[in-house]
Amino acid sequence: MDSPLLTGNTQWACSSTPPVENVSVKIYGRSMPPVLAELHKRLGHRREEEFVLIDQVHAPRLPASRRTEWGESKLKAILFTVILVLLVYSAFKIVPIYVQNYQLNDKMQEVARFAVVNRYNEEQIRDTIFKEIQSLEIPAKREDIKVSSSPAIVRISVDYSVPVDLLFYHMDLHFTPSSENKSIL
Repeated sequence: MDSPLLTGNTQWACSSTPPVENVSVKIYGRSMPPVLAELHKRLGHRREEEFVLIDQVHAPRLPASRRTEWGESKLKAILFTVILVLLVYSAFKIVPIYVQNYQLNDKMQEVARFAVVNRYNEEQIRDTIFKEIQSLEIPAKREDIKVSSSPAIVRISVDYSVPVDLLFYHMDLHFTPSSENKSIL
């Protein structure tokens, strides 16, 4: 179907399209292009003023105070994104340290249980815990491991700090995991 509006006169439109609020338009005068006159007869329009020149439709300018609000929303979005990225980065740096501490604490409880039953001496317990510290890449020294072993009870504790260097802040996380197990007999 060949529409008369698409034959080169695309800048003209009929005002039967829904009007937009607060938009000023210039109405095309009494003389109209022949293609529009034919369309006008087909559609049964009574007035020639119903045809509008689309190129001359202008939306009113917003007041200066409203125009700056658009920039504020962009600033808020950028600020929110920056804060979200910093939180994700901080979690990426800090969470693995807490997971390592949990794994060390779990291993210490396991070693304390078996040390009572198997009658491990303090050096054997210290060696086992130190191997786990090295495998977890925890910055603790062998001297930081405190072991107290007797036939009835085994106590293990480790005192260490992990430096965390964030882009904007430097801190040390201090951990003191400990475990104790008593003999049933």
